[in-house]
Amino acid sequence: MYKLFTIILLTLTLNAGDTMKHFYDYTANNIKGEKISMSTYKDKVVLVVNVASKCGYTPQYEGLEKLYKKYKEQGFVILGFPCNQFRNQEPGTAKEIQNFCKVNFGVTFRKIDVNGDNADPLYVYLKKQAPGFLGTEGIKWNFTKFLIDRNGNVITRYGSSTKPADIAKDIEKLLK
Repeated sequence: MYKLFTIILLTLTLNAGDTMKHFYDYTANNIKGEKISMSTYKDKVVLVVNVASKCGYTPQYEGLEKLYKKYKEQGFVILGFPCNQFRNQEPGTAKEIQNFCKVNFGVTFRKIDVNGDNADPLYVYLKKQAPGFLGTEGIKWNFTKFLIDRNGNVITRYGSSTKPADIAKDIEKLLK
């Protein structure tokens, strides 16, 4: 069981008419409904990941846990966002998802949409800042990852098949 990996999964909010221009401009609600500003993560290297508990990539939680444990003292944090938009791989309620992750990975969070009309504003922003393969913006599957530097700049996007260990060198560069 993984108890140290603290993915913070949040439901994002945006006021009508607002135009967000920077990662730190966003706010989100945690599982308790408390609002958290992304500016909380200023001066940290952030990895944003959309996750699902019934996905073939779910074992990546272990790799994410290892990254977090290795780099957390240097200012690294992971923000995880469960998503049910890909083959119903995160069908549970917020409470069910929270229980699954606490039992299996020691994490708590809420579910969001990453694509479509109901996509959370942060994901709309991330996709524009770091388009995917051949410039496409849509998230193709669970465990897509976005790496953000200490200044809130989106540095790059990794596909689902990119293992957390394969991101370590990029994280290390940003932590220096």
